[in-house]
Amino acid sequence: METNNKLIADFMGLDIISLEQFLVGTQSTIDRIKIGRKDFICPMIEGYLLEQLQYHKSWDWLMKVVDKIESLGIVSFEKNLQEEGDYQCLFTKGYDILICHYADTSIEATYNAVIQFINYYNKK
Repeated sequence: METNNKLIADFMGLDIISLEQFLVGTQSTIDRIKIGRKDFICPMIEGYLLEQLQYHKSWDWLMKVVDKIESLGIVSFEKNLQEEGDYQCLFTKGYDILICHYADTSIEATYNAVIQFINYYNKK
């Protein structure tokens, strides 16, 4: 899951930092902003810790990725397949189905289809 979330974050252009980078960067920032007798604690670290990425469980995070994919001229479909009890997510371009993924939940189908699409996109 962390590897897949990192793959998505790279596709989205997010900076991923390690906990060590965050702690070292925070300490150096704190050291730099000691002014006179007052300490101003205001870390200026930009980026996300890998553990903060929520693509696998948050529609708010995942739909931003779907929006970016659709901005590339791809159309996405998600539907509940009543007879199978599964959910399906498709990515199409024109009449071609590029990605089709089934899963037990809607977010899982979409998440896995996104991963498949990014792998496909990166190979082009």
